[in-house]
Amino acid sequence: MKKVVKFGGSSLASAEQFIKVGNIIHADADRKFVVPSAPGKRFDKDTKVTDMLYACYSLAEKDHNFMAEMTKIEERYQEIIDGLGLDLDLSPEFSQIIDNFKQKAGSSYAASRGEYLNGIIMANYLGYEFVDPAEAIRFNEAGIFDAELTNKLLSKRLADVERAVIPGFYGVMPDGIVQTFSRGGSDITGSIVAKAIQADVYENWTDVSGIMVADPRIIHNPVGIEMITYAELRELSYMGFNVLHEDAIFPVRTVGIPINIKNTNAPDDEGTWIVGNTCQKSKYVITGIAGKKGFASINIEKDMMNAEVGFGRKVLKVFEEYGVSFEHMPSGIDTLSVMVHQSEFVNKEQNILSGINKAVSPDHIDIQSDLALIAVVGRGMKAQRGTAGRIFSALAHANVNVRMIDQGSSELNIIIGVANEDFDVAIKAIYDIFVETRL
Repeated sequence: MKKVVKFGGSSLASAEQFIKVGNIIHADADRKFVVPSAPGKRFDKDTKVTDMLYACYSLAEKDHNFMAEMTKIEERYQEIIDGLGLDLDLSPEFSQIIDNFKQKAGSSYAASRGEYLNGIIMANYLGYEFVDPAEAIRFNEAGIFDAELTNKLLSKRLADVERAVIPGFYGVMPDGIVQTFSRGGSDITGSIVAKAIQADVYENWTDVSGIMVADPRIIHNPVGIEMITYAELRELSYMGFNVLHEDAIFPVRTVGIPINIKNTNAPDDEGTWIVGNTCQKSKYVITGIAGKKGFASINIEKDMMNAEVGFGRKVLKVFEEYGVSFEHMPSGIDTLSVMVHQSEFVNKEQNILSGINKAVSPDHIDIQSDLALIAVVGRGMKAQRGTAGRIFSALAHANVNVRMIDQGSSELNIIIGVANEDFDVAIKAIYDIFVETRL
């Protein structure tokens, strides 16, 4: 078997954490390809190395002296090297980084050095080959990831490599300029590597034992999810689940490679398996609950709307013209609601309302603001009667007013709109009825 193992920043924040990671890798000979993040926080008020690099480069970009900040970054890495007892000198790498900072190499270059340097340390510590993502991970001229070219180049580069460390988070554009993925992008790199080597499993190691049914900041000690499908995770990630970068799903999904989310600090825990499909039923009717605050709903009324061909298209075209994307669009016979991010909408609202009036001449437009959307997701909901009724019952019992409801055609999720102030109460009520009491 071949396993790709990705370790997050908290798993690599110190020499002590590196040793845990090394023990995990050496415990399974199949863990042949390692994707490290940059060092994260060692303690609560510590600073992530990536943030230190951004701050350092910000000074360089303004032609300010940044050497004090750079020295602090060097000290972070030296602390890890000394703690591991390695005979490794990163001073040539830092000299190059300093020169590139002075030449304004870009904030993406600056941020990427966190993973790059940690990758060098990890490769030396494990005795694995170091592979720079700049050799094979490609973005196009617009800075958009080129999946096809990357897979071709990376497959070729790793074809004869037995064991390797490939830093996460970055690649290069056609002109060689470093480009990063968004925050959490090391998850994507791990997925890309797994596809390129046709791995049997992609293990994503973090500081939690898998994915929880609900946000532990809202639900105290929520139960974990044993198995979840790509489709379910996609729905939950979109609505705020942040254990795994949502774009990390696509490369492995296309080739059916399962993902196992595991805990560096509790390596014997099974964690959560993310799979394409499964006949295994989830322990509960729902798989997970997630949500986001900060939405607005534009509610449009017009008699005989359903008979007017192109009505919805005309409405959405107005939002498109002003660069506002919509999240959901529940509708009735004579009503249509468009859910948008309030922060995107608020400064353009009068232009958009004017545009809608001109485009479709509605009878009435109403706006509701400060809304939250909650997604209740589960493959078991399709075969279970009364799921929506149980949700409404739970929310009514908790005195939460439902402002909107929308169900996807796949019957995989139900989206509920509530007031921002009712967000936590609503999630607790839904969790209670499906997990705690299971009425």
